[in-house]
Amino acid sequence: MDNRELSLSARAPVAPAAPIHAEVLPAHPSENPFGASGGHKTGNVRRRIGSALAAVGALAAKFFAAIKGAVLLLPKLKLLTTAGTALVSVAAYSLFWGWTFAAGFVVLLFVHEMGHVIQLRREGIKASAPMFVPFLGAMIMAKSLGENALAEARVGLAGPILGTIGSGVCLAVGEATNSDLLRALAYVGFFLNLFNLLPVVPLDGGRAMAAMAPWMWFLGFGALVAMVFVFPNPILLIIVLFGGMETWRRWQQRKTRSLEQAAYYRVSRRNRMLVGVVYIGLIALLAFGMHETHILSSAGHSFRSI
Repeated sequence: MDNRELSLSARAPVAPAAPIHAEVLPAHPSENPFGASGGHKTGNVRRRIGSALAAVGALAAKFFAAIKGAVLLLPKLKLLTTAGTALVSVAAYSLFWGWTFAAGFVVLLFVHEMGHVIQLRREGIKASAPMFVPFLGAMIMAKSLGENALAEARVGLAGPILGTIGSGVCLAVGEATNSDLLRALAYVGFFLNLFNLLPVVPLDGGRAMAAMAPWMWFLGFGALVAMVFVFPNPILLIIVLFGGMETWRRWQQRKTRSLEQAAYYRVSRRNRMLVGVVYIGLIALLAFGMHETHILSSAGHSFRSI
């Protein structure tokens, strides 16, 4: 029997009811004598639930405020990552070339990588800011290089195109100011971009070959292996290792002859010719730039003296 019903139906004092009323009466005289313990407990529970929900809400608000702050800070963190790795690279290169040449070299690397970043964004693909790795150059991160081989070629060639322009600006300013330092930077910039046009993945020339003639990857890989024997260099060896793995992976994918692979490498004759013209034109222009900016040096030459 409900206690509330018992208290309402008691028109006259009933002796047996006294102990029951003694159980249900509130402890404080000011509280409603007809508010049975169930209602009092329910009110307490509701208040506790409300307090808990308010605490959770406040905690959630703080959490999302922190997330929002992190999102707003993310571009600054990316900028700090780029600047930090750039400073580390300048410090590393300055051990051999002096800080002025090292700083200029890192700027040329940045210009080259920004060519890739700009083209990736034009293709609708998000790309990270450039990050520098001492003695290995720089890199960017992206989910893909485009929806097909032609887009991949555009992304690959965009780096040497902008890099060639940057080196050309160095040369022009160097000639105007008669600065051997800027001429030397232009020379190294031309060489850097020309090397990247070797027709082997993951170099930029290999990206162009994806749209022109993927079989050229093997020719480019052979050229890299020959360079390792002629000019023994740990950096070249690392590039050969990565190039060999990437070439093998890409060729195995092509051998599947899947519809997806066929669609990716389907490039019209006209577009192949356009990629070829840009590719060969860049090689000729970069070779000419290297010839014009070449500075004779002795065996003990250091760019510190420029």
